[in-house]
Amino acid sequence: MNRDVLPAPGAGLPTVTARPRVRVAFPSDAEGIIALRSELVLSEPIDAEWAALSSTHLARRLAPGGDARAHVAEAPDGSLVSCALGLIHPLLPAPACPSGLAARVHAVATHPRYRRLGLARELLSALLDRLQADGATLFELRAAEEATPLYRELGFAADPASMRLTRRENADRRIEESAGPVLLPVEEYASTVPKSTGSAFIFFTDQHDRPVQLRATYSQVHPWQLPGGTMDHGERPWQTAQRECREETGLTVEGPPCLLASVFGLPGDDWPFSTTGCVFDGGRLTDEQIRSIVLDPDEHDAVRVLPLKEWEPLMPPQDFARLDAVMTARLTGAAAYFDSWDWGK
Repeated sequence: MNRDVLPAPGAGLPTVTARPRVRVAFPSDAEGIIALRSELVLSEPIDAEWAALSSTHLARRLAPGGDARAHVAEAPDGSLVSCALGLIHPLLPAPACPSGLAARVHAVATHPRYRRLGLARELLSALLDRLQADGATLFELRAAEEATPLYRELGFAADPASMRLTRRENADRRIEESAGPVLLPVEEYASTVPKSTGSAFIFFTDQHDRPVQLRATYSQVHPWQLPGGTMDHGERPWQTAQRECREETGLTVEGPPCLLASVFGLPGDDWPFSTTGCVFDGGRLTDEQIRSIVLDPDEHDAVRVLPLKEWEPLMPPQDFARLDAVMTARLTGAAAYFDSWDWGK
């Protein structure tokens, strides 16, 4: 059943320059495992329909709570080049199997180009350790003749009494595909989605609707900014806006919050994550309130109040476009959706 140990590949196969990365298999690896099993283990490869059905079922069984365990080797291009798959099944407890759990090594396969690198031994050893840690004490497999030496080295012994029977009714009937999507473990799914940081700001004007901004000491690229910043763990956007405004200006903004704009930016060289920001309306400040602003010298060194158009030559185009959108939202009463504040522009 397992064709992992074969003579060295012929001269026609290219040389492997980097050893594949060995790791635990996830449900998303099911298709690759089934492809290796079909091509290298089965006497006849399965067709596309059976491969799809088998992949779906294996993905569910590899998910938490399932009965499948697997380890795989991944080439630099992300393709699977070797696998060891085991299935746990229950037995009646016995002295040799006190937990009542046994495991069948269902497939061990390595692409010919990647043989003679010790992948089979490493993957199978890791699989057996994992199956044992999950309670299995009896391990079974059906070995191809050329793979027998490896299995003997790992402690397997031949059983001359082993027999096999296959009964097939409705041989052409396809297995029924279970309803519902394949759910990945939370940790694996989280690693596939984009990462984003949240931020929140307060927009002030003076009594003549001239925007109030602070000059940053830490950024020459984005010199003029609204009071605000990045969300802390456990904060909601309005809480962030209030806290940052208080820290940066000494002003306390009371609720209820009034959202002026939602701002989104894609990642770039300057920042590796996308950003999602909320700009809230802080209202119109009196001259006295503007004079009372106390800056944090580690972040800002000046406060300026200018008509909107006079801000344009002092700011990068994307910063001014955002300010213009926020100002328009204040004047029209319709919240702005600004989704082009991308990093690196």
